Amino acid sequence: MDYIRRHLGKELCGLLDLIEGGTAGDERLRAVAAIAIDAELLVADEDERAVLLGLVPGPKQAELAQRLGSLGDEQPLHYLHTLKWTPDERRKLLEFLGFTVERAQPQVPAYKRETAPDYALFPHQLRAARRTKELLYDGPRRAVLHLPTGVGKTRTGMSMICDHLRQYGPTLVVWLAHGQELLEQAAAEFERAWSKVGDRPLPVLRVWGSASPDLANVTDGLIVLGLEKAVSTAKSDPQFLRTLATRTTLTVFDEAHQIIAPTFQGVVDDLTVRQDSSLLGLTATPGRTWADIAKDEELADFFSRQKVMLEIEGYTNPVTALIDQGYLAKPIMRTVAAEAGMHLSARDQQNLARAFEIPDSIIAELAKDKQWNLKVVQTIMELLEKQHRRILVFAASVHHCRLIASVLSAAGLDAVFVTGESSPRHRSDAIRRFKSAARRPMILCNFGVLTTGFDAPAASAAVIARPTKSLVLYSQMVGRVIRGPKAGGTETCEIVTVVDPELPGFGDVAEAFTNWEDVWETA
Repeated sequence: MDYIRRHLGKELCGLLDLIEGGTAGDERLRAVAAIAIDAELLVADEDERAVLLGLVPGPKQAELAQRLGSLGDEQPLHYLHTLKWTPDERRKLLEFLGFTVERAQPQVPAYKRETAPDYALFPHQLRAARRTKELLYDGPRRAVLHLPTGVGKTRTGMSMICDHLRQYGPTLVVWLAHGQELLEQAAAEFERAWSKVGDRPLPVLRVWGSASPDLANVTDGLIVLGLEKAVSTAKSDPQFLRTLATRTTLTVFDEAHQIIAPTFQGVVDDLTVRQDSSLLGLTATPGRTWADIAKDEELADFFSRQKVMLEIEGYTNPVTALIDQGYLAKPIMRTVAAEAGMHLSARDQQNLARAFEIPDSIIAELAKDKQWNLKVVQTIMELLEKQHRRILVFAASVHHCRLIASVLSAAGLDAVFVTGESSPRHRSDAIRRFKSAARRPMILCNFGVLTTGFDAPAASAAVIARPTKSLVLYSQMVGRVIRGPKAGGTETCEIVTVVDPELPGFGDVAEAFTNWEDVWETA
């Protein structure tokens, strides 16, 4: 106990003796020593450790030496004195002497303590958005953001819009799009985004279909404006767009490859008259056609040849990177040919060669071909056998869409169709059921409706039964089922193109993404 008293010091020992009414006992001294003496510092000091070891009884020295690795071929105390006494060995000594040693918990470096915002972008989206904003607020103040289908161009665009409204508000942003699905998708996505990152209450105005275009008192927020509505209203009220333009500092055109259609271009020109007005185009296919280079050049010139393409380090093609990283599903792409195709006349062949798209007359004739339709149905049945629960079918015409859905329904399958002629209620109900988590497999046939603005991550297969010479249209159809697991979709998807041997087709989603790059290169 003299050893403990020496380390406790005279003052503390004297106080303990006084409390005890005499000399403090060994039990009291040990209890206080456990608190008052820094045992770790004690055993770290070589001289103090030597003294402490000498106080340990012989049998206990042998036990300690054995715990610390002695093979018993030398004196225990000599072995203990000659140890290197690493931190781990010192800890074992303290525990042997009865001290409670708290093992240090591994500290998480501060830089790993991440807090993700509720409306965060993936790193590749964030980099692309930052580069695009550099172009939007300087020089010509217009640019195209080129993201593959399924990579979240709407979400990325809405993040940029929220940034704009926070920085430049009160102000108006106008989102232009074609089709009810794209328009509603945009409105809903902004509501979701602004509820997470907004800094003030803002209205979202849905202006399409039968909605009133009266925007007289609107000076702040987002206007989701249907292109057809914009064109028709501008005809009846020439001041509509010009008045709107005085309060608009950012115009966003979804599916930007459509922008050079004369009526649409006129809408954009009227909305971007302010010097501080910016124009953002969003698209997965920054070209109008596959073969008409003049049209593609016109589109690039309209945006001053300013385009930000998604770039990922280590990859020449970002689509390949996004598939590897799980943001896009790995596509299994194949074509199947009908046993008997149409027999095109010499005139039909000439028309097909000259046209930028397959003529409607040829499509109508194909939709009646029994062998081709049989191949379409067989392809769908094969995909069901492979356990695909949600299959999206792109039909060749309204009639063809109804035909395929009817044949499948007659076979006892859950098959529905939507076309531009479908009522809004029928369309929304069919899409809602297709997006649901119900286990029963379902086939959704469509024509002219779901190539854009349709998001159903559970869809893992697509049947393209709509022959086309348009790489834009083909890419859009493929893109409906290519969402990967990191974006809520599937690891793989299967895309089957049912072809007639006499008609053209496509087959590589990665090559399609970079098809127009040479058009956008500045001279």
